[in-house]
Amino acid sequence: MLKIYNTLTRKKEPFQPRVAGKVGMYVCGMTVYDYCHIGHARVMVVFDTVARYFRYQGYELTYVRNITDIDDKIIQRAIENGEDYGKLTERFIDAMHEDERALAVLPPDLEPRATRSIDDIIAMIKTLVDKDLAYVGANGDVFYAVNKFKDYGRLSGKNLDDLQAGERVDVDLAKRNPMDFVLWKMAKANEPAWDSPWGLGRPGWHIECSAMATCCLGNHFDIHGGGMDLQFPHHENEIAQSEGATGEKFVNLWMHNGFVRVDDEKMSKSLGNFFTVREVLKKYRPEIIRFFILTSHYRSPLNYSDESLNDAKAGLDRFYIALRDALPDDKIPENFIVLDDYKVRFEQAMDDDFNTPEALAVLFGLANELNKAKKHKPENKIALAATLKYLGSLLGILQNGPDGWLKGNVTLNVHNLLTATHVDAPELIEGSGVSEEIVDQQIQDRIAAKKAKDWALADKIRNDLKDQGVILEDSPDGTTSWRRE
Repeated sequence: MLKIYNTLTRKKEPFQPRVAGKVGMYVCGMTVYDYCHIGHARVMVVFDTVARYFRYQGYELTYVRNITDIDDKIIQRAIENGEDYGKLTERFIDAMHEDERALAVLPPDLEPRATRSIDDIIAMIKTLVDKDLAYVGANGDVFYAVNKFKDYGRLSGKNLDDLQAGERVDVDLAKRNPMDFVLWKMAKANEPAWDSPWGLGRPGWHIECSAMATCCLGNHFDIHGGGMDLQFPHHENEIAQSEGATGEKFVNLWMHNGFVRVDDEKMSKSLGNFFTVREVLKKYRPEIIRFFILTSHYRSPLNYSDESLNDAKAGLDRFYIALRDALPDDKIPENFIVLDDYKVRFEQAMDDDFNTPEALAVLFGLANELNKAKKHKPENKIALAATLKYLGSLLGILQNGPDGWLKGNVTLNVHNLLTATHVDAPELIEGSGVSEEIVDQQIQDRIAAKKAKDWALADKIRNDLKDQGVILEDSPDGTTSWRRE
């Protein structure tokens, strides 16, 4: 049975959907004023993997991930750029979707936007005001009265009295309580604004998610997810707003993924260790990034470093080396049967709170058996390879062709090769590197050198290629293949 760690209860719980066979899951998405960073990538990949596994298990999943397309940061960035806020957000929404596709993240079923949910947001705020859970402050903003909600702080484990004691009282005294939070902000000059019962303004961040989640999934649904940094105050405030407005339990189970750290320090712009997905993609292929994210349990810290990404690449290489020459046309045969032993162990790992590191360990064991079968029991290799590729697909990996993966994106130093080959420099250069055909030519030159018993030249070709990250793989029949290191 699938067990998931519930932040609310602080323990793993057997997953019991509200409606048999169906799952409603809402995940807090991006605030679109800049390019997605590695922390965003982790949220995308983690909950994409969760969604894939629910569907694999036969659940009818409705996966909702919102877009925050109006808030203070968006307005400030648009002002700095001298750009209309709508054009700014559309540009970064398009960029987010590009990053998502690169990382093999499937689109959510629903992707509501705050600016397209204004009527629903206003309706929820009006309900809270009518129930005396919200009020108009001295500055005209509408605030939620946290002391009217008796269970405030239960998700984060924070005590309201302690929070109040540690909070500086606002100088303008607009709020009745320093912990009260804004639901509707009165418009400032030249800012985007919408009409409301309280005048022109725009929604606060917290109320946006409450309105979008309940409109898409109903007042009470199964799972709410997001980064650990959203646990307080954002998700705490969502509970107060939603349950205050509807009178029903908001969410059964809360999932939070851990922070991303860079060389064991928390990622932040102030430390200068802040990386966007696009920056990382300049150095590493997308599947490496996805695989790297899956190598840590979603609740654990994820330490970003070149060493970690290089380890992820090496792990993927092991899989693709095992898969090479194992399946006809590198495709899973129709009507194949997943090998039960590996299927059971893979499911046991994923059923234990989506333990992707343990699931990957199962795949590594499978790859080892595949390598053995290719040498000693070739009749078993198709079943093993198909099982490896299929179980990998459940994690969103191993969907490339092995040969293409192992030979792709090879960049060689042209000048290092000129002394070991008859090929002229103009023929070697292709874009920013050397074509696959040129590497194959080096292999043929090496074969010819060995036939001529010119061992020094043969060794030089191999070593020069190795220095540039190309590994030649020899067999009793000669050099049969190559891969990028």
